Amino acid sequence: MCQMEFELACAAIKELKGPVSDQEKLLVYSLYKQATQGDCNIPAPPDSDVKAKAKWEAWNVRKGMSKMDAMRVYIAKVEELKEKEAG
Repeated sequence: MCQMEFELACAAIKELKGPVSDQEKLLVYSLYKQATQGDCNIPAPPDSDVKAKAKWEAWNVRKGMSKMDAMRVYIAKVEELKEKEAG
């Protein structure tokens, strides 16, 4: 597993054309943030900002996961989404 595979997965996710659920989007977002920045390091947004709060919560739940593990799970999830799209 290497940085290059992660970067390829990052590019591949942008090419998906099929529907991706909000839950899957949050999962991919949280794994990307954890892989690239590590633990969530920003204060929680206000509850009134529903979208930002959901993204923050998805990332914050990954606290303690290593960047390498986040990359591995991210790559696996992107592969799963690509297979799902292919039918």
